[in-house]
Amino acid sequence: MADPTTAPATPTTPSRPRRAPPLRAELRRQLRRRRTQAVGWVLLLLPLVLVGAFALGSDDDGGPATGARGFVDLAQESGANLTVFTLFASTGFLLVVLVALFAGDAVPSEASWSTLRYLLAAPVPRGRLLRQKLVVAALSSLTALVALPVWTLLVGGVAYGWGPYVGPTGDQIGWPQLLGRFAVVVVYLAVQLSVVGALAFALGVLTDAPLAAVGGAVLLMILSAILDTITALGDLRQGLPGHYAFAWADALSPTVDWSGMASGALWSVGYAVVLVSLGAWHFRRKDVTS
Repeated sequence: MADPTTAPATPTTPSRPRRAPPLRAELRRQLRRRRTQAVGWVLLLLPLVLVGAFALGSDDDGGPATGARGFVDLAQESGANLTVFTLFASTGFLLVVLVALFAGDAVPSEASWSTLRYLLAAPVPRGRLLRQKLVVAALSSLTALVALPVWTLLVGGVAYGWGPYVGPTGDQIGWPQLLGRFAVVVVYLAVQLSVVGALAFALGVLTDAPLAAVGGAVLLMILSAILDTITALGDLRQGLPGHYAFAWADALSPTVDWSGMASGALWSVGYAVVLVSLGAWHFRRKDVTS
């Protein structure tokens, strides 16, 4: 028989997981970081530096007198041409570094500040935390990809005029058709560079050092580019990340050739899905001590 003086035990309710920090709070943190501000200064100064470099250069070395000319030879034809040259010069390294920086620094930065374990002890579901980090990294990367051509177009238009884009074979693309072509270029670059972001993110959940994640992703992409120059690999090179990095140039042809961009997008999305999935799987089981 139950003792009437004994109070019944109060059922304990399990603690509910707290929500991850709001997206706007994560975005504010991103904007306040010196790394983000440094990226902004690089994007701001790059077109100005290029215009200054062309102004200091000699017109006598402007390019071949006959035959097809490259993007650098046509950079001073118009603001559109300067934009295309800037994207061409940035695709192989600068954009890779920027995307790797935003994606690879997302998780390790919290660990290096010793705040990651406190976030997860709140408790914040790991899946939500990763989703917030990935969304902010993607938005930051996309903002940089859009800001660079837009700002370069404005600087180039003031410096070289608002004429049509002149291709290496002499074909021209006028406005407003060129705006649509630039949109295709930016979208393709965002999709193609998703493999860089996914690789940096996957490395970021394996280490507490942001530099290791960012540098590792950049080094692996450089290694892929070196392997891509080995013609003996044949068709195997098509599966290398970055093999179709410059396929966006097909969007600036008189008739757009979608085959290269389609192949590059499929490979990049495939790599990105696998790498992000592996990174998320590892992070859910990781013993976080930082």
